[in-house]
This record gives sequence, C-alpha cells and structure tokens, in this order.
Amino acid sequence: MRSDYSIGVPRETLEGEYRVSALPEMVEKYVEMGFTVLVEQSAGGGALRSDAEYESAGAEIVDDPAELFRRSDLVLKVKQPCFNADLDRHEVEMLREGAVLIAFLHPVAPYNHDTVRLLRDRQITALTMDGVPRTSRAQAMDALTSMSTIAGYKAVLIGANLFPKPIPMTTTAIGMVPPAQVLVVGAGVVGLQAIATAKRLGGSVKAVDIREDAREAAASLGVKVAGYEVPPELATGEGGYARALPADWLEKERAALAPLVEDADIVILSALVPGEAAPKLVARETVERMRPGAVIIDVAIDQGGNCEATEPGKETRVGRATICGSYNIPGAMPVHASWLYANNLLEYVRNLFKNGVGEPDLDDDIVRHSLVTHEGRIVHRPTLQAIGPD
Repeated sequence: MRSDYSIGVPRETLEGEYRVSALPEMVEKYVEMGFTVLVEQSAGGGALRSDAEYESAGAEIVDDPAELFRRSDLVLKVKQPCFNADLDRHEVEMLREGAVLIAFLHPVAPYNHDTVRLLRDRQITALTMDGVPRTSRAQAMDALTSMSTIAGYKAVLIGANLFPKPIPMTTTAIGMVPPAQVLVVGAGVVGLQAIATAKRLGGSVKAVDIREDAREAAASLGVKVAGYEVPPELATGEGGYARALPADWLEKERAALAPLVEDADIVILSALVPGEAAPKLVARETVERMRPGAVIIDVAIDQGGNCEATEPGKETRVGRATICGSYNIPGAMPVHASWLYANNLLEYVRNLFKNGVGEPDLDDDIVRHSLVTHEGRIVHRPTLQAIGPD
C-alpha cells in the first residue's frame, strides 16, 4: 500500500461547467483513507466552496493546473478532459503517463473519440462514471442517475427561458393565452423529472417511451402518454432500461414521433440506452417543420443526441426552432450537483481502492463496466463499437 498516492481535483475548464469533483467534506474522507489530496486554486468556487475550506479539510491548494496534473496519481474530474486554452494544452497531455482518471467521459459520443484515443496513447487508466452499471451494489455510485434528476429539472427551465411565450395558460380581461405544449421523449429519470417540472410550470404535457413500465410511470404523473408500442423483448433490456432498437423499428419510432414533435412548443429529448450512443429519433426535416419559436432541449447530447440537427455544446437555429445542445446542463446548478456527484465519486473510489490506497481493483464488476482505457488499449466494448476499426 502506498502512502504517497495523490488525488488531484482540478478546476473544470469546459465552458459553462461550474461543478467540482470533490467538496471539502469528501477531501477529509480521502485524507482519512490515506490519500494525499491536491486541489486546484478556486476549483470549488462554482459550488460556493472556498480554498480555505479545502485547506482545513487537509488538501494542498495548487495554483498551476499543469503541476496538479503532473503530481497526481489519480485525477478526479466531472467532465471529460478538454483543451485548456489558457495553457494551450489538452488536459490529457498534462496527465502523467500511467495515471488513473475518473470522470464523465461519455466515450461513445463521436466528439469524444479523439480524447479516448489520446487517453489510450498516454497509457491512462480511464474510468467513466456514465459506465457504472444500474445494480443494487452500485446504487450509491450511480452519478448518471444523480445528474439526470437535476438535468430533467433544469432542461425544462432552459426550454421555458428560450421559448418566447408563457408556459401556463393565462386568462386576462381581453382573452386567454393557451398553455405551451410540452413533449418529453424518454420517461426515465430525466424524463420523469422533466414531466413533473413542466406540469408545475403549467404546461400541457405529453410523454413518449417505448417501454410499458416507463409509460405507466409517466401516466401516474397525470400526463398524456403518446407514441406507439414496441414488443417488450425489443424495447426493454437488463434492469428495465431501454434497449437499442433494430433499424426497422427505430425508423418506425422516428415516423411516429415526427407529428408529435411538429405539434410541440417545447421538446425535451432524453431517450438513452445505457452505455451506448443515443438513438437518433428526430430528423432535421422534422425540426424544419416545427412551429415558430419552438424549442428542443437535447439532454441526450452527452451520448450523441436524439436529434440529427443538434450541435454538441451549442444553441442553434434550424428553421423556426431553437435547439439547445448543452452537454453539461447539471453544471448550471453546481451547488447540489457537485454534492451529489462528489458523494457518488467518493463511493466509487472507495470501491476501486478497497484493497488499499494505490491498489485499484480492476477486476471488480462495477469497475469493469466503467473501464474505458488501460495499458494502451481501449477496453470498453460500446466505445470500441462506436469508434470502429482504428
């Protein structure tokens, strides 16, 4: 067991990302476990935590991010490594060769494939928090569910802000303003939270999901359930989560969704298949036929997006509609998002190093599901399928 094994907590550099991977109370626990903890100056600022709090918890504050990456055996991040414009270097290039990285890597998304290759080539052992399996033992580590709860809520607020009309029905002396028509595609954790939020704002809400249990959950919230049915053996995979549909059934789903999308004012897209690329459910042609002022929030963008016209990380206009492709929606609510994520990550690290500090257990089933690169190889099956021959 090593006594000098260092954890590095850098400040996130992705635009609009204000979360942090560890709060002072987690730092204290890491120190108790035997880790040395390095925290970049102002890393917790977005979550309203000061450098002094981190120092009191036992961390060393480092003002140079390159130094932090160089000195860290294990780097804990929220989002995937990206290019640091201030240093004119990619964060992967700052990782010391052979280090361990844990973050939301979203390795199947096309825009992250080059980053995955960089991690492979630098011999980084990279683990992705969106690969944590949905099992009872992994429940406390399930950061995807934690962030989905916040994303569903915030997505509706973003949609309401972009939509140029009121959400609720409003009665005035000179007439009535009808409620906005909100369509939620995917009734998982994100979708159910979006449904509840849209209803509280006074929208007229419809939900679509190919799984019977998910449709029942949406209906229990008092909304209309639209769309069409898919044979259960095609729609539902292990643990009740969505399964990737065969091409012919996916085309049927796209056709069934098109008129619903065209008739909506605000569309929340949150249809995901765990560990795989998000299905493309909305064609560009459909977006071009949407109502004037309509809004799409593509929450599935971290895994490639549900809409063909979404541009990752950008807000764009297609026809008369606005599409939001922000891939860090929870980052806009950093206080509690950081608290949730940092707790999930703490439990993940506890499990990873259950044999001792500096001795990661890569044979653990939770770790195997989330391992992306190791010893110069890409080992994550869905990522290999998404990248193809390389």
